[in-house]
Amino acid sequence: MTQNKPKPDDRSDNVEKLQEMVHNTIENMEEAEATMEFSNEKDRSQIAAKNEKRRESIDSLRQEIKDEFQAQHNQE
Repeated sequence: MTQNKPKPDDRSDNVEKLQEMVHNTIENMEEAEATMEFSNEKDRSQIAAKNEKRRESIDSLRQEIKDEFQAQHNQE
């Protein structure tokens, strides 16, 4: 019986993927803020809370981008 070997960890495009995630999250925040104008108080509160979580995610993603970038350049 042959064992399947896991694929090697290819992190070569992680920085690009993380940057795309940041971009998409920012777009989602902007769209949510645009809908706040037409929302009731409860919905505005929920949107504001969700956008705060998005800001935290962006901060984490940006730190991960820095880490990945450094890891890529330390491998060379």
